[in-house]
Amino acid sequence: MSSTYKVFARKYRPKSFNDVLGQDHVIQTLRNAIEKERLAHAYLFVGPRGTGKTSTARILAKALNCPNGPNADFDPDDPLCVEIAEGNSLDVLEIDGASNNGVEQVRELRDTVKFAPSSGQFKIYYIDEVHMLTTAAFNALLKTLEEPPEHVKFIFATTEPQKILPTIISRCQRFDLRRIPTDIIATHLQFIAREEGITLSEEAAFAIAKGAEGGMRDAQSMLDQLVAFCGESIEETNVLEIFGFNSAESIAELGGLILRKDNAGALARVQEYAEGGKDLSKLLGDLIGHFRHVLVMKVDPNSTGTEVSSEVLKEVKAQAEIIDTSRLLTLIDLLAETDGRMKWAPNKKLHFEIGAIKAIQAVSESTIDDVIAMVNSAATSAGNLPAAASVTPVAAETPTAPPAEAVNPPAEAPAVKSNLVGQLAGAVSSTPQPEPAAAPAPAQPTPQVSVVESTLASEPAPASVAPAAAEEPAAQSVASPEPTSAPAAAPGSLSGAALWDEARRLLIEQRPLFDTWLNAAIFQAEDAESYTIAFSTEQRFFRESLSRYEKDIEAQIQALTGTKAKLLIEVREDVTPMEVPDLDAEDDEAPAEGGSANQSAATIPVEAVAPPEPEKEDFANDPLIKEALSAFEGRIIKS
Repeated sequence: MSSTYKVFARKYRPKSFNDVLGQDHVIQTLRNAIEKERLAHAYLFVGPRGTGKTSTARILAKALNCPNGPNADFDPDDPLCVEIAEGNSLDVLEIDGASNNGVEQVRELRDTVKFAPSSGQFKIYYIDEVHMLTTAAFNALLKTLEEPPEHVKFIFATTEPQKILPTIISRCQRFDLRRIPTDIIATHLQFIAREEGITLSEEAAFAIAKGAEGGMRDAQSMLDQLVAFCGESIEETNVLEIFGFNSAESIAELGGLILRKDNAGALARVQEYAEGGKDLSKLLGDLIGHFRHVLVMKVDPNSTGTEVSSEVLKEVKAQAEIIDTSRLLTLIDLLAETDGRMKWAPNKKLHFEIGAIKAIQAVSESTIDDVIAMVNSAATSAGNLPAAASVTPVAAETPTAPPAEAVNPPAEAPAVKSNLVGQLAGAVSSTPQPEPAAAPAPAQPTPQVSVVESTLASEPAPASVAPAAAEEPAAQSVASPEPTSAPAAAPGSLSGAALWDEARRLLIEQRPLFDTWLNAAIFQAEDAESYTIAFSTEQRFFRESLSRYEKDIEAQIQALTGTKAKLLIEVREDVTPMEVPDLDAEDDEAPAEGGSANQSAATIPVEAVAPPEPEKEDFANDPLIKEALSAFEGRIIKS
């Protein structure tokens, strides 16, 4: 019985092009070349072990030398084809490149090339592991390989193409055989099991296929070994016990413990694997592969998951639903870093445990995306931002402490003092005073109040100020009740420029930073489907600044019109640009010392008054400030 027994790798070796699995790109090319009579004189098959290089070379030799050949659909049971399959054909010479790698062997090959084939149409030389030939042997083969006789074909096979001279590769048609997918190997193993009367579970077939790492011959050899060990029934536990593989279910369980942030459970599983004598480096590699399946399922929920069994696929789908993509990528990066450290670490278990804890922390930590989402959600629910708005910088609205010299202005500023007194008089006479008990005095008065108090101390109160009001503290005189917003107009009651004025008012109340941009726009046109505003060509950068908030402006217009009118923003040459005040121009236009105080209060708002800044001219002419203004097309505006 032993003399007739064949191992599965030989018994189930592919006999024709139809039997080759997982290499469709190679088989289709060879078929077309044979059918169209576009045969090359040299072929190079490259690929990992067990992917079918030798089998494909023999099948090609059968197709070339079969009766009535070349024929891609030959009969594999023909005597001539059987001779080629068994290595007994005189016209198909198989040479081992590892043991025949010298110049002398290549010279003998060159001497036999000139002889015609005995029975077939071609004389075929198949050199396996051709990369083992020496450089001198390659050079001796160059001329023959480039211009062989018409009846000669060369077929080379190698697992290390980088060791072959480029001059050899350039004279061949190269075919790269890929690793065979796991599901194809598992399906073929179950076919062999049925042919042999063996019960092979789906989980066991996938475990063997995964351990074979893309090599069909390795998988068949493993199945042969399992049959000798288990007999006619093979389960996954048998595969794990014999070859020391890790169960896909146990790996998925460990991944679930990490995603559920169970430190104790994850460390207990690592301890169990270590005590069981498992290779922890292989275990970590399998865990990274599992999270790779989860990532693929997260990115593509319709993925078929052909590399895992149906039971593991359910767990992968469940885990993909409890973690977002960014955290999953961070987790995989941390485990990959741990894998790199474990390769050279004497205590692999320690590094595995540290990596598992870091992975759990990565799942628990909040990312910047989470913070932004929380801020947007809180702002939207509080009514501070529209639902479509995003977090925007508010540094321009944050009050900052003024320099020390700004709190106590120089004495030689009579014009500014006169303006302050006039503005204070207008504010007191026109603004109702709050009750003293309604607003307690702030613990730290603002710098502007300090300026007013200092000015009042040196200037008598004007006669127009009521005596009761004059006795109030200066801080209360400047402070005024918060303005109440005017109610929005009813939908459909406004149109044209009046509608734009109302929309602009409401938008500025929501976003004060829009003030300058919105005031530069004017109403242009209106119809049932659109509402158009326009900017001047000189201020087109305002339109660019508003581009991110077009939806907010359009929503406000639609709310006032009661329609679904689309907002159109144009840049036109016939629009007069809005005058933007300049810092230097405002300083030049300050009223003289003898000017009217009331007139000063009417022309300059209270908020715009600030103590003199000796460094203002240097600030405006600073090279960095100028460069920033030029880059962002901005202007310095006194607020």
